[in-house]
Amino acid sequence: MMITTGIAAAATGTVPAPVTEPGTEATTSGARAESEVMLRVARHAMAGDKVKIGGRVRPGGPRWVTIAVGGTKVKTVRTSKDGSFGVRWDAPGSGIYAATATARGTDRAKRARSRAQQVNVYRPAEASYYGPGLYGNGTACGQTLTPATVGVAHKTLPCGTKVTLRHRARTVTVRVIDRGPYAGNREYDLTAAVRAKLGFGTTGTVLTTR
Repeated sequence: MMITTGIAAAATGTVPAPVTEPGTEATTSGARAESEVMLRVARHAMAGDKVKIGGRVRPGGPRWVTIAVGGTKVKTVRTSKDGSFGVRWDAPGSGIYAATATARGTDRAKRARSRAQQVNVYRPAEASYYGPGLYGNGTACGQTLTPATVGVAHKTLPCGTKVTLRHRARTVTVRVIDRGPYAGNREYDLTAAVRAKLGFGTTGTVLTTR
């Protein structure tokens, strides 16, 4: 049966299509395939932590990938055969950072960059809350304080500054709306609405990106 099929193909001039392995189509056609870079990073970290950053490049095979955080190069690494990679980043200080990974182009795949992944890096800060007895009064930043007002008071950060706070695995991003606190070594006064969102007590420690 196989001999008959071969003779028929030769007689008609038809040549069976070659079998190509998955991922080699770009090399066969002469065109480079589109690349995809998937990035994984911890969303929350403390200043001074070693943060794991990993991901995978497709198509796979050995590829060079450059990881950057906050616009600064962390490291260029070679991927494994399956396209996976991983590095550790030393979080330098509190702040909100964007992590990216860029894969170099090859003879069969194009250059590609991952979507930016946000990393919140915190430091501890003492805080309290305020509001009762002050509702209806104006804040230093021009708002009227109410039980529903969302924001924080800080002595020096400019009005409108965004601050990400974390407490007991709860996270909120709010703006500076007032000045204070002026007692002890506290850095932040939380409004009642922010206090409720974080599950915060009367005084204590919060984590802040500023």
